[in-house]
Amino acid sequence: MEATSSDYEDHRKKWDRDEYEKLALERLNEENEKSEEFKDKPVKRDLLKARDYKVDLDSKLNKSVVISKTTAAADCGGYYCNVCDCVVKDSINFLDHINGKKHQRNMGMSMKVERSTLSQVQKRFEMNKKKMEEKKKQYDFDQRMKELKEEEEKMKAYKKEKKKRKRKAQEELEVSNDDSDIAAMMGFGGFGGGKKR
Repeated sequence: MEATSSDYEDHRKKWDRDEYEKLALERLNEENEKSEEFKDKPVKRDLLKARDYKVDLDSKLNKSVVISKTTAAADCGGYYCNVCDCVVKDSINFLDHINGKKHQRNMGMSMKVERSTLSQVQKRFEMNKKKMEEKKKQYDFDQRMKELKEEEEKMKAYKKEKKKRKRKAQEELEVSNDDSDIAAMMGFGGFGGGKKR
């Protein structure tokens, strides 16, 4: 018996391998092109620099806060980082977080520091030298002597005033003693009230 072509034909679909291989290669080429586009555009991050603001660690110290299910994360207990949208429970870990790699990346900075040039270092030395000179100028000997003399004069005036008050009190005491002498001559113990001397 001879086999006819109708015997080999069946109801299943026959796949054209060459056509699907061509489609797969095209898809791979497209994916490679897309990935190369992203590789060509590396993320440019700023160099690490010093903070220009003060980190607030003390504002919520020793304060009570009521926290409910609807309370925002920023108002919950602990320290909230709005850049990374996270809450850190204590100040030491918060400082570690804001100085860490993840936080710095979210702020758009790399962990690399700019290298200083010789001229920048020299300028910094000059600036620090000027600050030291200003501190020395602030301690002016003549000015200090003037202040000491003024202070001494104030002390003298205070002592004089104190002596005057003491004399005045003593004179008033003598007058009151005279009254008690007159009362004794008249036969009274005193003119009422007061201490007996």
